[in-house]
Amino acid sequence: MEAEDILRSLGVEHVEIAGNLAEAGVLIEAQPFDFALLDVNLGSQTSFDFAALLAARGMPFGFVSGYGENSFFPAALRKIPHITKPFDESSMARLLAAATAGQP
Repeated sequence: MEAEDILRSLGVEHVEIAGNLAEAGVLIEAQPFDFALLDVNLGSQTSFDFAALLAARGMPFGFVSGYGENSFFPAALRKIPHITKPFDESSMARLLAAATAGQP
């Protein structure tokens, strides 16, 4: 829940947490979101396919990852803002700013 606490401290009023990709899919179908934060490693899978869906919809998003190396990311997603774990309020604020730059 650390990410949720940090997002709230940065002024994000509404935070939804999905425990897996299926839950995340249900959430984005049910309501619009201004931003999505994706953990790269989801156990036996990654969030890269879901990220491609968000990109196709034009939804701003960023990654949180334990992987510092950008080469792990698919080429199409390497320019998406990401921060490494452990993160703090400052790095999360930079991620939000970068991911939502140019958004209303």
